[in-house]
Amino acid sequence: MNARFEKRLLVVWLVLSAITLASLWVASLDGEGEEARGASAVITSSVIAVALIKVRIILREFMEVRHAPVLLGRLTDSWLLLTAVILLGTYFGGMAFRAS
Repeated sequence: MNARFEKRLLVVWLVLSAITLASLWVASLDGEGEEARGASAVITSSVIAVALIKVRIILREFMEVRHAPVLLGRLTDSWLLLTAVILLGTYFGGMAFRAS
């Protein structure tokens, strides 16, 4: 491995670590009462979004999708978008079902 590649991976690892710490901090912002339900939705959505961003970074940098054919990059991005829609749809659908 060359020094540039190792430096890039170190920077990516540091960014992933910072994102993890930020998501832990956001997850710890839990409230009480009726207003907590809205805050909980924001926190949950934020944590899901951060997790999907981390997955994209890992796919691109550590699984070398960055150097793969364009179609594979688009397929992985489409998979992430579909996963986001399913996760958030299930969460908000469950909240709406629970409220009714």
